Amino acid sequence: MPQTMTKRDQLPTLDEKPVYVNRMFARIAPTYDLMNRLMSFGQDQGWRREMLRLCNLPPRGRLLDVGTGTGDIAYMAMEYYPTVQAVGSDFTYEMMAAGVNKVPGLYLPFAQADTCRLPFPDNTFDAVVSGFLVRNVVNRLAAFREMARVTKPGGRVACLETTPPSNSLVGPLFRFYFFRIVPAVGGLVAGDRQAYAYLPHSTVEFPKPPVLARLMEEAGLNNVFFVERMLRSVAIHVGTKLP
Repeated sequence: MPQTMTKRDQLPTLDEKPVYVNRMFARIAPTYDLMNRLMSFGQDQGWRREMLRLCNLPPRGRLLDVGTGTGDIAYMAMEYYPTVQAVGSDFTYEMMAAGVNKVPGLYLPFAQADTCRLPFPDNTFDAVVSGFLVRNVVNRLAAFREMARVTKPGGRVACLETTPPSNSLVGPLFRFYFFRIVPAVGGLVAGDRQAYAYLPHSTVEFPKPPVLARLMEEAGLNNVFFVERMLRSVAIHVGTKLP
Protein backbone atom coordinates (compact mmCIF):
# COMPACT_ATOMS: atom_id res chain seq x y z
CA MET A 1 0.00 0.00 0.00
CA PRO A 2 1.18 3.60 -0.60
CA GLN A 3 2.65 5.42 2.35
CA THR A 4 0.20 7.57 4.32
CA MET A 5 0.42 11.22 3.38
CA THR A 6 1.19 13.81 6.00
CA LYS A 7 -0.89 16.94 6.16
CA ARG A 8 1.74 18.95 4.31
CA ASP A 9 1.83 16.32 1.53
CA GLN A 10 -1.96 16.22 1.02
CA LEU A 11 -3.04 16.07 -2.64
CA PRO A 12 -5.25 18.89 -3.90
CA THR A 13 -8.91 18.34 -4.74
CA LEU A 14 -9.92 18.48 -8.41
CA ASP A 15 -11.12 22.08 -7.94
CA GLU A 16 -7.85 23.04 -6.28
CA LYS A 17 -5.59 21.17 -8.68
CA PRO A 18 -5.05 23.79 -11.45
CA VAL A 19 -3.95 26.51 -9.03
CA TYR A 20 -1.98 24.05 -6.87
CA VAL A 21 -0.07 22.60 -9.85
CA ASN A 22 0.63 26.03 -11.35
CA ARG A 23 2.08 27.36 -8.09
CA MET A 24 4.02 24.14 -7.47
CA PHE A 25 5.77 24.22 -10.85
CA ALA A 26 6.46 27.93 -10.49
CA ARG A 27 8.31 27.17 -7.23
CA ILE A 28 10.42 24.31 -8.58
CA ALA A 29 11.19 25.75 -12.04
CA PRO A 30 14.87 26.58 -11.30
CA THR A 31 15.72 22.98 -10.33
CA TYR A 32 13.15 21.10 -12.43
CA ASP A 33 15.56 19.74 -15.05
CA LEU A 34 18.09 18.64 -12.44
CA MET A 35 15.44 16.81 -10.42
CA ASN A 36 14.20 15.01 -13.54
CA ARG A 37 17.70 13.71 -14.18
CA LEU A 38 18.16 12.64 -10.57
CA MET A 39 14.75 10.95 -10.21
CA SER A 40 15.15 8.96 -13.43
CA PHE A 41 18.85 8.15 -12.92
CA GLY A 42 19.51 10.09 -16.12
CA GLN A 43 17.20 7.96 -18.27
CA ASP A 44 14.50 10.57 -18.90
CA GLN A 45 16.33 12.05 -21.89
CA GLY A 46 16.43 8.64 -23.54
CA TRP A 47 12.66 8.29 -23.09
CA ARG A 48 12.14 11.67 -24.70
CA ARG A 49 14.32 10.69 -27.68
CA GLU A 50 12.39 7.46 -28.11
CA MET A 51 9.07 9.30 -28.03
CA LEU A 52 10.29 11.68 -30.73
CA ARG A 53 11.39 8.76 -32.91
CA LEU A 54 7.92 7.24 -32.55
CA CYS A 55 6.37 10.47 -33.82
CA ASN A 56 7.73 9.85 -37.36
CA LEU A 57 8.23 13.57 -37.95
CA PRO A 58 8.54 14.49 -41.63
CA PRO A 59 11.27 16.86 -42.91
CA ARG A 60 10.34 20.44 -42.03
CA GLY A 61 7.56 19.08 -39.85
CA ARG A 62 5.90 21.05 -37.07
CA LEU A 63 5.89 19.82 -33.48
CA LEU A 64 4.00 21.08 -30.42
CA ASP A 65 5.33 20.20 -26.97
CA VAL A 66 2.38 20.60 -24.58
CA GLY A 67 3.27 21.13 -20.93
CA THR A 68 6.73 21.88 -22.24
CA GLY A 69 8.15 23.07 -18.92
CA THR A 70 11.63 24.36 -19.75
CA GLY A 71 11.33 23.02 -23.30
CA ASP A 72 13.29 19.76 -22.97
CA ILE A 73 11.40 17.81 -25.64
CA ALA A 74 11.02 20.72 -28.06
CA TYR A 75 14.71 21.63 -27.86
CA MET A 76 15.65 17.98 -28.31
CA ALA A 77 13.46 17.78 -31.42
CA MET A 78 15.24 20.75 -32.96
CA GLU A 79 18.65 19.30 -32.12
CA TYR A 80 17.95 15.85 -33.58
CA TYR A 81 15.79 17.02 -36.49
CA PRO A 82 17.27 20.40 -37.59
CA THR A 83 14.52 21.19 -40.09
CA VAL A 84 11.68 20.66 -37.59
CA GLN A 85 9.79 23.71 -36.35
CA ALA A 86 8.96 23.27 -32.65
CA VAL A 87 6.71 25.24 -30.31
CA GLY A 88 6.42 24.83 -26.55
CA SER A 89 3.26 25.58 -24.57
CA ASP A 90 2.78 25.50 -20.82
CA PHE A 91 0.35 26.71 -18.17
CA THR A 92 3.16 27.96 -15.91
CA TYR A 93 5.04 31.08 -17.01
CA GLU A 94 7.97 30.50 -14.65
CA MET A 95 8.75 27.12 -16.19
CA MET A 96 8.94 28.56 -19.69
CA ALA A 97 10.98 31.52 -18.48
CA ALA A 98 13.55 29.07 -17.13
CA GLY A 99 13.78 27.51 -20.59
CA VAL A 100 14.35 30.67 -22.65
CA ASN A 101 17.75 30.48 -24.37
CA LYS A 102 18.46 27.20 -22.60
CA VAL A 103 20.14 25.72 -25.66
CA PRO A 104 22.62 28.11 -27.31
CA GLY A 105 21.90 28.72 -30.97
CA LEU A 106 18.31 27.44 -30.85
CA TYR A 107 15.24 29.66 -30.66
CA LEU A 108 12.15 28.01 -29.19
CA PRO A 109 8.90 30.01 -29.26
CA PHE A 110 6.84 29.55 -26.09
CA ALA A 111 3.10 30.08 -25.62
CA GLN A 112 1.38 30.23 -22.25
CA ALA A 113 -1.73 28.09 -22.61
CA ASP A 114 -4.19 25.75 -20.92
CA THR A 115 -3.82 22.20 -22.26
CA CYS A 116 -7.56 21.98 -22.80
CA ARG A 117 -7.69 25.29 -24.73
CA LEU A 118 -4.67 25.40 -27.00
CA PRO A 119 -4.32 28.68 -28.97
CA PHE A 120 -3.67 26.99 -32.33
CA PRO A 121 -5.91 26.30 -35.34
CA ASP A 122 -7.12 22.81 -36.22
CA ASN A 123 -4.67 20.55 -38.08
CA THR A 124 -1.56 22.65 -37.37
CA PHE A 125 1.11 20.18 -36.20
CA ASP A 126 2.61 16.95 -37.54
CA ALA A 127 3.06 15.73 -33.96
CA VAL A 128 1.88 16.84 -30.54
CA VAL A 129 3.83 15.49 -27.58
CA SER A 130 3.76 15.75 -23.81
CA GLY A 131 6.13 14.63 -21.09
CA PHE A 132 4.86 14.08 -17.54
CA LEU A 133 1.93 16.41 -18.19
CA VAL A 134 -1.27 14.40 -18.33
CA ARG A 135 -1.23 13.44 -14.63
CA ASN A 136 -1.55 17.14 -13.82
CA VAL A 137 -4.62 17.72 -16.00
CA VAL A 138 -8.08 17.57 -14.42
CA ASN A 139 -9.93 16.51 -17.61
CA ARG A 140 -7.59 14.07 -19.40
CA LEU A 141 -10.09 13.18 -22.11
CA ALA A 142 -10.55 16.86 -23.01
CA ALA A 143 -6.77 17.31 -23.06
CA PHE A 144 -6.26 14.45 -25.53
CA ARG A 145 -9.13 15.70 -27.69
CA GLU A 146 -7.51 19.12 -27.83
CA MET A 147 -4.13 17.63 -28.72
CA ALA A 148 -5.81 15.62 -31.48
CA ARG A 149 -7.62 18.73 -32.74
CA VAL A 150 -4.40 20.64 -33.44
CA THR A 151 -2.70 17.59 -34.99
CA LYS A 152 -2.73 17.22 -38.77
CA PRO A 153 -4.51 14.20 -40.28
CA GLY A 154 -1.96 11.40 -40.32
CA GLY A 155 0.01 13.03 -37.51
CA ARG A 156 0.69 11.55 -34.10
CA VAL A 157 -0.04 12.39 -30.48
CA ALA A 158 2.52 11.00 -28.03
CA CYS A 159 2.48 10.94 -24.24
CA LEU A 160 5.34 10.09 -21.84
CA GLU A 161 4.29 9.30 -18.27
CA THR A 162 5.25 7.32 -15.21
CA THR A 163 2.88 4.43 -14.44
CA PRO A 164 1.26 3.25 -11.21
CA PRO A 165 3.46 0.92 -9.13
CA SER A 166 2.65 -2.72 -9.92
CA ASN A 167 2.06 -5.57 -7.53
CA SER A 168 5.09 -7.40 -8.91
CA LEU A 169 8.23 -8.15 -6.92
CA VAL A 170 9.72 -4.78 -7.85
CA GLY A 171 6.57 -2.92 -6.80
CA PRO A 172 7.63 -2.47 -3.16
CA LEU A 173 11.03 -1.14 -4.26
CA PHE A 174 9.42 1.49 -6.47
CA ARG A 175 7.00 2.45 -3.70
CA PHE A 176 9.87 2.92 -1.28
CA TYR A 177 11.77 4.98 -3.84
CA PHE A 178 8.79 7.11 -4.88
CA PHE A 179 7.31 7.71 -1.44
CA ARG A 180 10.46 7.97 0.66
CA ILE A 181 13.49 8.82 -1.45
CA VAL A 182 12.02 11.18 -4.06
CA PRO A 183 10.41 13.61 -1.54
CA ALA A 184 13.59 13.63 0.54
CA VAL A 185 15.76 14.42 -2.49
CA GLY A 186 13.26 17.05 -3.59
CA GLY A 187 13.53 18.68 -0.21
CA LEU A 188 17.32 18.76 -0.39
CA VAL A 189 17.80 19.75 -4.04
CA ALA A 190 14.70 21.83 -4.79
CA GLY A 191 13.94 22.93 -1.25
CA ASP A 192 10.39 21.70 -1.77
CA ARG A 193 9.55 18.34 -0.26
CA GLN A 194 5.81 18.89 -0.79
CA ALA A 195 6.14 19.21 -4.57
CA TYR A 196 8.01 15.92 -4.81
CA ALA A 197 5.56 14.18 -2.52
CA TYR A 198 2.83 15.18 -4.98
CA LEU A 199 4.54 13.31 -7.84
CA PRO A 200 4.44 9.75 -6.43
CA HIS A 201 0.91 10.11 -5.09
CA SER A 202 -0.31 11.43 -8.43
CA THR A 203 1.33 8.38 -10.03
CA VAL A 204 -0.75 6.02 -7.87
CA GLU A 205 -3.94 7.72 -9.04
CA PHE A 206 -2.92 7.70 -12.71
CA PRO A 207 -4.50 5.21 -15.18
CA LYS A 208 -2.52 2.09 -16.03
CA PRO A 209 -1.18 1.96 -19.61
CA PRO A 210 -4.05 -0.06 -21.18
CA VAL A 211 -6.61 2.28 -19.59
CA LEU A 212 -4.77 5.37 -20.81
CA ALA A 213 -4.61 3.85 -24.31
CA ARG A 214 -8.40 3.44 -24.31
CA LEU A 215 -8.77 7.06 -23.18
CA MET A 216 -6.70 8.21 -26.15
CA GLU A 217 -8.89 6.14 -28.45
CA GLU A 218 -11.99 7.72 -26.90
CA ALA A 219 -10.44 11.10 -27.70
CA GLY A 220 -10.47 10.17 -31.40
CA LEU A 221 -6.96 8.79 -31.87
CA ASN A 222 -6.39 5.54 -33.73
CA ASN A 223 -3.85 2.73 -33.76
CA VAL A 224 -2.89 3.58 -30.18
CA PHE A 225 0.02 1.61 -28.76
CA PHE A 226 2.40 1.93 -25.84
CA VAL A 227 5.85 0.80 -24.82
CA GLU A 228 7.00 0.39 -21.22
CA ARG A 229 10.43 1.21 -19.87
CA MET A 230 12.41 1.17 -16.59
CA LEU A 231 10.88 -2.05 -15.28
CA ARG A 232 7.42 -0.90 -16.44
CA SER A 233 7.50 2.24 -14.31
CA VAL A 234 7.34 4.50 -17.40
CA ALA A 235 5.22 4.27 -20.53
CA ILE A 236 5.18 6.03 -23.90
CA HIS A 237 1.76 6.10 -25.59
CA VAL A 238 1.33 6.98 -29.26
CA GLY A 239 -1.86 7.48 -31.27
CA THR A 240 -2.52 8.60 -34.85
CA LYS A 241 -5.09 11.06 -36.13
CA LEU A 242 -6.56 9.45 -39.21
CA PRO A 243 -7.32 11.52 -42.34
